[in-house]
Amino acid sequence: MLLCIESDRRKYYFLHMELKDTREQLGSIGYTVIDDTPVGKIVHLGYFTYPGFWGKGYTSEALNKVLEFAFTQDNVYRVTTGCLKENIRSERVMQKNGMIKEAEHVDYEWHDGHMKTRLEYRLLKKEWEQSRYI
Repeated sequence: MLLCIESDRRKYYFLHMELKDTREQLGSIGYTVIDDTPVGKIVHLGYFTYPGFWGKGYTSEALNKVLEFAFTQDNVYRVTTGCLKENIRSERVMQKNGMIKEAEHVDYEWHDGHMKTRLEYRLLKKEWEQSRYI
């Protein structure tokens, strides 16, 4: 995955995830800068993967690369993201990348005709750095 970033003040970093050999798009991933503090940027991350590519590790690989860029090149201090509790695969992507469950919001949002529980995960730069040496 190649990231070309030109502005220090950029707020949105969203990228296509694509297969290396065919360049077929398999989803998107990225983050929005919520705040730029003296200790670094606070960002909210999101991703989606087309169903035909689920369960193959592509999203975990892409998240790993985005986190690496965020923490080593973009002065990010804190990353947050989340998913519906029923989306076990999405939660697993976060866990594989060392993200830490921070909250479970019961009946938090209306989705597909029902109230759903939302999980929130976070990763701080220092936590990411520590996980690299385990």
